[in-house]
Amino acid sequence: MFYLIFAKKITMETTKKSTALYWILFILSLAGLAVAYTYAGGYASLVLPFNFTFFAKALDLM
Repeated sequence: MFYLIFAKKITMETTKKSTALYWILFILSLAGLAVAYTYAGGYASLVLPFNFTFFAKALDLM
């Protein structure tokens, strides 16, 4: 039984996912950060979670 769980985990990790959507979302959130920093500097930190999340997903870390 342990072997079946382990084998399933390996096959799930080796599948390649497309990350193009996450790269596009990262670029858009980066542009949103630039706009927020330019016009409302104090609120620019509200965009940072989107930047970090989409960047990590684009690199397939999450």
